[in-house]
This record gives sequence, C-alpha cells and structure tokens, in this order.
Amino acid sequence: MHRDDLSIVLCGQAGQGVQTVEFLLTRLLKLAGYHVFATKEYMSRVRGGLNSTTIRVSNREVAAYVHRMDILVPLSAGAIEHVAKRISDGTVVLGERQMMGDGAALASCRVLDVPFTKMAQEIGNALYSNSVAVGAVAGALGLDLQRVTDYVLRFFAGKQASIGEDNVKAAQAGYKAVESLDVDDLAIEPANDADEKDRLLLDGAEAVGLGALAGGCNFVSSYPMSPSTAVLTFLARHGDEFGVVVEQAEDEIAAINMAIGAGYAGARALVTTSGGGFALMTEGVSLAGMLETPVVIHLAQRPGPATGLPTRTEQGDLELALYAGHGEFPRIILAPGSLDDGFHLAQQAFNLADKHQVPVFILTDQYYIDSYYDARPFDLEKVAVEKHLVKTAADYRRYVITQDGVSARGVPGFGEGLVVVDSDEHDEEGHITEDLDLRVRMVNKRLAKGASLTMDVVPPALVGPENYKNLVICWGSTYHAVKEAIAQLGRNDTAMLHYRQVYPLHDRTGEYMARAERTIVVEGNATGQFAKLIELHAGMPADELMLKYNGMNFSVEEVVDGLKASIKDVA
Repeated sequence: MHRDDLSIVLCGQAGQGVQTVEFLLTRLLKLAGYHVFATKEYMSRVRGGLNSTTIRVSNREVAAYVHRMDILVPLSAGAIEHVAKRISDGTVVLGERQMMGDGAALASCRVLDVPFTKMAQEIGNALYSNSVAVGAVAGALGLDLQRVTDYVLRFFAGKQASIGEDNVKAAQAGYKAVESLDVDDLAIEPANDADEKDRLLLDGAEAVGLGALAGGCNFVSSYPMSPSTAVLTFLARHGDEFGVVVEQAEDEIAAINMAIGAGYAGARALVTTSGGGFALMTEGVSLAGMLETPVVIHLAQRPGPATGLPTRTEQGDLELALYAGHGEFPRIILAPGSLDDGFHLAQQAFNLADKHQVPVFILTDQYYIDSYYDARPFDLEKVAVEKHLVKTAADYRRYVITQDGVSARGVPGFGEGLVVVDSDEHDEEGHITEDLDLRVRMVNKRLAKGASLTMDVVPPALVGPENYKNLVICWGSTYHAVKEAIAQLGRNDTAMLHYRQVYPLHDRTGEYMARAERTIVVEGNATGQFAKLIELHAGMPADELMLKYNGMNFSVEEVVDGLKASIKDVA
C-alpha cells in the first residue's frame, strides 16, 4: 500500500541534534522527489527540555501543520509523554525501546524497536545515533540507500574523513535495521514533478530576508530577539555579498533610531524585532511618522505580555503595530501567509515606505518564521526597486504641503538644498514651529497620505467559489492551514478570504462579507484583533470567531473541526 502523505515527528532534548536529523531528512526527501514541509515547537532553553519537529512528506504540495502523527521517532526519554496527545492507533513508533517507557500512550501503537544508541556505539561513538535514526527513517520510507549514503557523506564533508565515514556507516546500519521490520505500509510514492529539482526549500525568515534584498534593503539595525533574529542573521550572512550594512545595536531604541537616521541619509532601512523589543521602539515609530522618513519594521510575533512564551507563536501584536507610537500618523501593515507572500511583500514594503514616506510593518510570527517547505522560485519579473529621491535645489523645502501629503524627499549631499528635519512640529522648511494654525495644516498633510495609501492596498486572496454562503476570513500565517481545511471540507458553498495586508483594510472587505450568509474569522489571539479591525473599518461584525492562543499554531484538523461545528449543515 502506498500513501500520499505522511507526518513524521522527531522528538528529543534541546542540544541533542534533533535539528540535524530534521535537516538531513528533509533534504534527502526533496532530493528523492517528494514535497516536504517542516515546522518545530521548542522550549526556551539551550539544552534539556523536549522539542519536536513535524515533517510532512507527500507526493502533492504541502505547506501546513497537521496534528496527525504517522511516524514518531523518540530520541530521548520523555519524548512519548511530550507528544502523547498526538499519538493514535495509526502511529508507528520507530526507535529505541528503552527510550519509550511503558506509558499508556503506546498501548495501541505499532512499535518498531531499532537500538540507535547501541548501533552507534558499535560503530564507534554514541553521537552517531542521530545518523542511525536518519538511516532508519529513510529505510522505512523506501529511499534509495545510495542517495542516503552520498548525502550523509556530503553533509559531513567539512569534518575529518573518519567522522564522515562513520556517520555513513551509522546511516547504513539504521537503513538495514528496518529491512526486516513491518514497514511496507509506510512507503510513499514520490511526486517527481517536472519542476521539483528547481523548487526552493526555504523558511519564512529566508523568504522575508530575500524579499528585503530584492527591495533594495542596504541597512539593517536590530537587537536580537527570537523569533525575529533569524532575519537579522540571514542578512548578516549575505550582507557583504549584497552591500548591506548590518548593525547589531546595543538595544532596540538605538536600533530603530539608527534605521531612521539611515533613511534620512537615503538608505532603504530595516529593523527586525519581536513584541517586547518593539515595545521599546514605539517612540521611534512616532519619530519616523513626524520626520516622514521611510522605515521598514519586521515584527515577528510571539505570545506576551512581557516575556510570555518566548519560543512560541501567536498573532497577538496586530493592535500593537496598528496603534504603536503617540500622535496620529499613517502606516502600512503587511502580513505574509505563504513564502511567496513573504518575498514579494517584503520587497514591496521598501517601495511603499519610500513612496509614501511612512513606516511599513511586515507582521510575521514564530510559526511563519521557523516553518519551511519546497516552493516554486519567486517571480523576479515582478521585482523592481522604485526610488523616489529627488536632487534638491537651493530653495528646497522638505515638508512642502501637497494635496496627497507626500513632499519631495531629498537627502543630504544630493543637490544644493539643505535637508532639515525636526522631531518637533515644523514648518515646510523643517524648522521647529509653534504656529498652531500651521500645526493643523501639517497634521492634515501627514494624514492626507491615507487616501493615497488605499490606492496601493494589496488585495485579499479569495480561495474557493465566488458564490459562497460561508466565508472564512484569516490573515498572515494561518493561510495554509485554513486553505487545506477548506479543501478537505470539499464544500461548494464555502470560501476563504486571506488578508496579506491588514492595514489599511481593503475597501471591498464589507462587500465580501455582505455576500456571505455566515462569516468566520480565524486568528491566533484571544480577543479577535483582526475581527475588531474589520468591524471598525468595514462596519461588518463577524458571525463567529475561531481563536487560538496557547502558544501553538493552528493544525489543519483543528480548523476542519471548528468549521464543521460552525457550519451546522455539514453532512
């Protein structure tokens, strides 16, 4: 029997090498012609605790997390208990029997005993047990042994030859150990799509980082904070190659002020941070609003308040981004759902910031940043760096009042003019003023940008029938889970509306909702922040909210079950 989709879960302690097993398996599976998706959940500690990685392997495109666990590979004691809620009658547990314990969770499972550690020790070092595990899973799935051997050797090529050779022996031993076990039903046909070899295996951080580079980003200043740090480190690795100045600031206040200063000098600047770090940046956001200096802010959400759950996920900072900063000034908030969104929205963010001279937010979360799957190459035909700087004349005035609120933006040293900016209210030249009538005109000038911002709103994506009765609304990282859930429901009266830009809100939002008999908003927070935003700006309350805020992302099954409960006439 051949399956078309398997969910493999690796569970072990932090620092044990779970990520190495994940890395090897996902690359081997892609090389073998499969579609793969992987995501992880992990505790906030360097060593110890228990973490798990879910890998989906399929002969069709997959990009969402499922609760179902077809194969469990426990790599340390306690792993079974850690994922016990996901174990079912159909779960196959593959690994060392001594690591599994005698819990009730195993009562209905098929257990395949492969002594990873003992086999590794016989080869020469217990550390090779991870390679034994890689070989065992590869053997259970029926991957080609020579391909496994070649890739493992390549992975360890930078180490001593003996280490590479021993890891190859370990992988081969694990592969052969499952040959006599009952694994025939775990075989899965590869996709072998014509474009498979060209597909990219990327995570959300890489998609956003690549989009920033494509948008002409040449300055990034940040203070590390999970989960946003992955974007900073990506740009740091490639900064020299693409001419990006990367500055790890002493704190978040310095980081955003550096970015604003870089923008004043003409750079296309980025800061990347998470909730607590962004809280420190809010005065800087106001500064950007007053100076009308473009800046792109990547805000990777995690559960709060305070430190909250620092390595978990949540969509809890929408209102923080929306209302951050004292005073009134316009902004743009983008929220990618797919890797393609991450690339293209990050690229567009720099153009939008430059064009409208406002802060632009890229709102992601831990789940989006850390998850990865194989995706088609990005369409570079859509990529263009749009610059709006002008060469200044001697009589240049930085804040000339215009109908659309956007004044010609000059930078120091480019032309004859003096480019004056001031954090106080200012006149058209940029000098401080307390003329109260001028104050009103300047506020109106800045707010006038709102009309032009709506001209560039990224439209929501409607997936499903046009003549729907039930409309499921979501935003950001919930995209793939909701999309797959809608497909599983198989109803011709239910559609999904996914928002990639959450502010300003698309002007057809009310129209989309009015066409539905029932609207359901799915989002990862406790108060329905996006649903409130929709009601405030479109005047349309949702009929029902599907919320999750325990620090974990939605699974496809959760969304399916929730929709079945909400749509009462499901057969």
